[in-house]
Amino acid sequence: MVKGDNRYAIVTRSLELIKDEILSSIGNKKVLIKPNIVLADCAACITHVDAMRAVLDFISPHVKSQILIAESSVQNTMEGFRYNNYMRLEKEYNTRIMDLNTDAFQYRYVLGLDNKPSRIRIINTLLDPDLYVISVARMKTHNYVFVTLSIKNVIMASPLNDYKVNDKGLMHQASPARHDLLHYNMFHMGQEVFPDLAVIDGFVGIEGNGPAWGSPIASHVALAGRDAVAVDVTATRVMGFDPKIVNYLNAMADAGMGQGDPAKIEVLGAPVEKCVTKYKPNERMAELYKLT
Repeated sequence: MVKGDNRYAIVTRSLELIKDEILSSIGNKKVLIKPNIVLADCAACITHVDAMRAVLDFISPHVKSQILIAESSVQNTMEGFRYNNYMRLEKEYNTRIMDLNTDAFQYRYVLGLDNKPSRIRIINTLLDPDLYVISVARMKTHNYVFVTLSIKNVIMASPLNDYKVNDKGLMHQASPARHDLLHYNMFHMGQEVFPDLAVIDGFVGIEGNGPAWGSPIASHVALAGRDAVAVDVTATRVMGFDPKIVNYLNAMADAGMGQGDPAKIEVLGAPVEKCVTKYKPNERMAELYKLT
């Protein structure tokens, strides 16, 4: 974790602190970098292109094959890439930009209303076990699961939105609740779709009614780690929240998918207590968790 006054610099430094661990984990796998592009015209809630450049500058010299930059947005994905200056990355690096919503899919099942199974289309590319997935997420609050960070960025890209029917809604079919179905369905889907490297750009995050309708907040921090659960738990603490209230992170930690105990998470760089910026929760979550 690194704190500073330049987005590109702090993302780069957060990666450099664990360089050997990252490079040894990639091996000969193809690399997919997953930004977070929620709404095409909401620049404040989208992974900044400078954070992507920091990751590409770090990774590119060590990867021989073409790097895939891919997203599955709720709106027109390619419009989001163009609107936020991503297309130039194809000229600057050996990369290909892809709309995952145009990919083939496989069927899986998630829990729906009354705990009945719902068939859901999951994008093929994200089910590839030979793909090294880097999640480059923005630090944001959320209206169903409290926070959206590196893990949710990848898992919620996996349901197909063919621009006629959006299967992402099948992950959470009821009104927000403390034990919302989305927590369980992300835990369930995380058995197959999960980031290999978590990068969080908290230089300017979103507080309040995130993930797309909140307010920008400057926290000037970046995090990176191979254990996405540990990274997201630490980011939740940096936002001023108790990670114990984030059910999907607790479930993943309990299942051995990552370290969820802050006392057992080794943080290199800046200490957590010097990086905390108290975010306002989404108003729905504030009411449910009695934080008002």
